[in-house]
Amino acid sequence: MTKKIEMKDIVELSKARWFVYPWSEIYGWLANSWDYGPYWSLLKENIKNAWIKEFVQKRDDMMLLDAWILMNPQVWVASWHVGSFSDPLVECKDCHTRHRADKLIEAKIEANPNCEVPNNWAWDKTPSDDLNVYTKNWHLECPNCKSKNFADVVRFNLMLKTQLWVNEDNSSLSYLRPETAQWIFVDFPNILRTSRRKLPFWVAQCWKAFRNEITPGNFIFRTREFEQIEIEYFCEPWTDENLFQTWLEEETRFFTEVLGFQKEKVRFVEIPKDWLPHYSKRAWDFEFEFAFGWWEISTLANRTNYDLTAHMTLSKQDLSYFDPFTNRKFIPYVIEPSIWLSRLVLAAITNAYNIEWEWEDTRTVLKFKPSLAPIKVWVLPVVKKISEDAKKVYKQLAEDFVCEYDEVWSIWKRYARFDEIGTPFCVTIDSENFNDWKVTVRYRDSMEQELVELSELNEFLRKKMK
Repeated sequence: MTKKIEMKDIVELSKARWFVYPWSEIYGWLANSWDYGPYWSLLKENIKNAWIKEFVQKRDDMMLLDAWILMNPQVWVASWHVGSFSDPLVECKDCHTRHRADKLIEAKIEANPNCEVPNNWAWDKTPSDDLNVYTKNWHLECPNCKSKNFADVVRFNLMLKTQLWVNEDNSSLSYLRPETAQWIFVDFPNILRTSRRKLPFWVAQCWKAFRNEITPGNFIFRTREFEQIEIEYFCEPWTDENLFQTWLEEETRFFTEVLGFQKEKVRFVEIPKDWLPHYSKRAWDFEFEFAFGWWEISTLANRTNYDLTAHMTLSKQDLSYFDPFTNRKFIPYVIEPSIWLSRLVLAAITNAYNIEWEWEDTRTVLKFKPSLAPIKVWVLPVVKKISEDAKKVYKQLAEDFVCEYDEVWSIWKRYARFDEIGTPFCVTIDSENFNDWKVTVRYRDSMEQELVELSELNEFLRKKMK
């Protein structure tokens, strides 16, 4: 028997079991800001490393690079972020809280299935004048105070500003990067020159970006600081459609086979042409069914040659590609699979979260794939007096696996704790079996136990991890 998982279940477990901490909590917390604890950090690294292994290590046409957070401000002028990277903001006149107008309207539509969606509805891209009409005519309520008294909609730029150098004027204005793709386009000639690669080839990166979100929320789903794992695939313009389809299949395989997401919890949704970003010819969102509904964790976009062309125009530098085999010169197209890593971690926890009934009690367990689990093996002496022997076993296992050691509380309470953290294997040491150079391996999912020779333990677990 299973129970429907709610978002509060995920949040409570994450806070109770060292996955997250509220940021600067001793000063009253900064709303919607979180520090990642030891288990979240390990889980995030395991997921990122699985992505690197699949798409960098196993391929001969991929490069993994890194870049600074701050860039020349002209980069964001060329990419249109300075002029158009904004969301529609509306303020409640009574409690002065600010909200995204499109999200208030979207919630109204979802709550009223018979509500007629406007013909020109384009989510956050809907013109502000139209959003004003919908806000007033649909009698929208403020989520905070339930007032219906809103100010006019204004466009709010999402880039976080900062100052460089010693002058505090517009000459020193810069931005924390709102996405991680642009530096790859700007560095394209350097990549060509130093790597000596021929098209097609990939450039991958894993790093942080920042957006001044109007309404961050849903735990860590929408935050002002986040990580992206992203690829820019440079290719010949006439090959983009086939490569786009290939990546749809590759990304599906990664989410379902490599990460082990349940197939009924994932789907690809094509973005209608009227809602596409200005740089995109075609795009699909990869969505996961969270406790709060279906939301995107990845976007696959055909960016054409928009970005390289925009930077060529503003910088006056040649970013084209010369094919020595065909003697043709052209501006490459780009296929971009972009993943929000923090959302992917939340999806992994949601996918693994299970509440199982055991007689008159319940068991909460995170059923991660062993390769993703933050702690692979937990070492437990049945009683403290054999801790010396147990620590020797821990030292042996720690050579190959991320392990933890625990000798506090009863063995059953410890098992329950490790199930909630998602540890696939517990190694239990008791005097009788240890005298015969054997230990007990307990399996998280089935709760079955098996005696294993101490000398074969590491290899035994290594095979089980696969």
